[in-house]
Amino acid sequence: MKVIVTKNTEELAEQALQVMLDVVKNKPNAVIGLATGSSPVGLYKKMIEDCKINGTSYANIKSVNLDEYVGLGIESDQSYVYFMNDNLFKGIDIKQENTNLPNGKAADMAKECERYTALLNSMPQDIQLLGIGANGHIGFNEPNTPFDSTTHIVELEEGTRRDNARFFASLDEVPTHAITMGIANIMNAKKILVVANGANKAKAVYQMIKGEVSENCPASILQKHNDVIVVVDEAAYSLCK
Repeated sequence: MKVIVTKNTEELAEQALQVMLDVVKNKPNAVIGLATGSSPVGLYKKMIEDCKINGTSYANIKSVNLDEYVGLGIESDQSYVYFMNDNLFKGIDIKQENTNLPNGKAADMAKECERYTALLNSMPQDIQLLGIGANGHIGFNEPNTPFDSTTHIVELEEGTRRDNARFFASLDEVPTHAITMGIANIMNAKKILVVANGANKAKAVYQMIKGEVSENCPASILQKHNDVIVVVDEAAYSLCK
């Protein structure tokens, strides 16, 4: 596990961009795994800027996303499919048909989990971008999720819902369930890029890097992956010193 400590979020986004571009430029038809939430927004802005200024192309890139809220779709500005279109896809030249997210409005969620796992098995990620929750979750894999899990429905912990409530009008509007890649799907990626900033992530970052590998902290399994790059600011890294 390689750790890059940055002074601020601007530097964090730039360092993360270089990791992403190393994959995209060396393999123009790569599969990139993407994440949502506040952590990757700076990286996505850098990717759009680089695409426009330097001409980096995503025309033959395919993407797979970690997760989606159950019950939300493109018509909701709180859905992750909306988030990805708004924060990244519309700003780069990726083809819409090459972007993939779990369907939060599928009529049969069990079948949707099977479909998405099959999709991931058919196109493993060359790089998977992750944030990390304050409780150590990756994707929406909450503490005590089995390390061998594949795409599944998860009931979100109250703390996770509170953390995400800032994106909604109220806590009551935050969905109680999500569909997420399992930990085994994440670990199948050839390279993993984790971005984290802020003192509220410091405990989780410590457990991920230096803690016991335990399902109590899903991110700790990343210690077992052979190619992980963690890009954090000083506040998020503060407990690791």
